[in-house]
Amino acid sequence: MNTLRRIYSVYGMVVFAITFLLLLPIFVITIEVPGLKKYGRMLNRVWAKFFFIMLFIRVKYQNRHHLKFSKQYIIVANHFSYLDIPALGLIPNDAVFIGKSSLGKLPLFGYMFRNLHIAVNRNSLRSRGETIFKTKEALDEGSSVVIFPEGGIIAQNPPEMGRFKDGAFKVAIEKQIPIIPVTLSYNHLILPDDGKLLLNYKNIKVVFHPPISVEGLAVKAAGELKERCYNIIQEQLCKDNPQPVAAEHPIPDTTNIKNLIIHENR
Repeated sequence: MNTLRRIYSVYGMVVFAITFLLLLPIFVITIEVPGLKKYGRMLNRVWAKFFFIMLFIRVKYQNRHHLKFSKQYIIVANHFSYLDIPALGLIPNDAVFIGKSSLGKLPLFGYMFRNLHIAVNRNSLRSRGETIFKTKEALDEGSSVVIFPEGGIIAQNPPEMGRFKDGAFKVAIEKQIPIIPVTLSYNHLILPDDGKLLLNYKNIKVVFHPPISVEGLAVKAAGELKERCYNIIQEQLCKDNPQPVAAEHPIPDTTNIKNLIIHENR
């Protein structure tokens, strides 16, 4: 089984690399020619769709009707796997992703990511400040923004999430942009963040929850908004990943009791 997983994983990496290199010249054009970046992000969607088709993985969207093509959103989702970005990259809206700075340092891919999306160094106060500025700039230009409010892949026991940070929710309130919580149900099972980069075959499930209006909210309400989104996503994760429940009244080990009775009857 591990051999098959390795073969499948190597195949996946080859597909990822070859398709990216084939599309790279077009990415360069959309980046270098002013006004074309949204078409580069559109190309991201084409790339993601082809990637999953080549992996024979079906991406199942639930409640996609909550996402209106003509509207702007701040999309917040759980983050357990490197598959999270391509899975959300299939949404039809023009969306700028906020990802960790290491993505922007990768050869060639980093050039594409840091120019079409936003790379943040979570350990740098200056970088976090610049990210907030760039996020607002993207919203002002009419794009939606995808944020993983855990601040990276930090969860120790998926499907239990790490705590959310405030940034996405403060920006949503300041810019009066509705928030859509999204649950990525199984990506941690398909490509776990365990350092092995081994794929498991399983279809992806993406659940869009109803948009949350921030109209009229003050920035001080960001904490409450954050907790509301956290609970919505975590509830769906628990629903889709039920944990085995221990027996309410486990059968006791009677071996010692029997031995004691036999010993007393001698």
